[in-house]
Amino acid sequence: MKEEILINVTPREVRAAVVENGVAQEIHVERASRRGLIGNIYTGRLSRVLPGMQAAFIDVGLDRTAFLHASDIARSSSEDAPEREGGENIREFVQEGGELLVQVLKDPLGTKGARLTTYITIPSRYLVMLPNSDGVGVSARIEDEVERERLRTLTEQLAEDDADAGYIVRTAAEGAQFEALRADMIFLRKLRDAISESAARAEAGSLVHSDLLLPQRVLRDMLSPEIDRIRVDSQSVFESLRDFAEKFIPEMVPKIELYCEDRPLLDLYGIEDDIERALKRKVPLKSGGYIIFDQTEAMTTIDVNTGAFVGHRNLEETIFRTNLEAAVAIARQLRLRNLGGIIIID
Repeated sequence: MKEEILINVTPREVRAAVVENGVAQEIHVERASRRGLIGNIYTGRLSRVLPGMQAAFIDVGLDRTAFLHASDIARSSSEDAPEREGGENIREFVQEGGELLVQVLKDPLGTKGARLTTYITIPSRYLVMLPNSDGVGVSARIEDEVERERLRTLTEQLAEDDADAGYIVRTAAEGAQFEALRADMIFLRKLRDAISESAARAEAGSLVHSDLLLPQRVLRDMLSPEIDRIRVDSQSVFESLRDFAEKFIPEMVPKIELYCEDRPLLDLYGIEDDIERALKRKVPLKSGGYIIFDQTEAMTTIDVNTGAFVGHRNLEETIFRTNLEAAVAIARQLRLRNLGGIIIID
């Protein structure tokens, strides 16, 4: 399987596409005027606590107050006692007017503000640090049990002198050696300390730490041994990516290429058409059928229709073939549109 990453840079936005065998599987867009908030860490002030919803609304300096559910509030070890009859009360953990260090889980959507958590996570290339936690976990996508145990043992050894943090070993760490994991952990500890210092000085409702820009996030989160090359059509971004890779992923430096052809980069595999289709409500199928996507704040509904496809034998076969084609198309569209939550397919 041939895989590559294409990064298109314009003054208004940056777009990145993950391509497998000439077909776009994932597309990420970051606009200069509206960067995503996921992963950002804020010092927030509790504006309202609603026991009836087991939730709180928090001012983090955005246009709308953000939402924090009781299940997303980290407990101290003394608070891990069994639940009492009737359940917990969110007022036991937070009070109106108080301040909290929070991280964005979901971007605002429609009239809903961002969703927050106090379970802070700090990712790097191979590890994710969980401050004020403990233990070591390994990504479920690393399936080899011998490799899982090796990575767990190495990470536990490295974490012995830091009782104030837990770690998750990421999928990209498969095959990583001791020194690479050690360098990652040192970087994460320095970043955690810098975030703690910034949080101590920050006023309520201010940004403490923002995640990397999209091109750097692509290198950190999406690179794998299967990626053959990363093509970038901006000289400045190309140089910044090489600098980033030399520091954190030196083995990937030769795979980063500057694209200088006249043809637009995202036209190479028809990715511009994929982006246009992903923005539309109706997605045509090759057979003549089509899929309808309707996204609301609560859920996404998907309707499959036979359309112009009338089949050859009988109704059952027509529906069966349409559903087979739609199943593949829906899976790809869910990745392209970055859809999650409740999804209902008719």
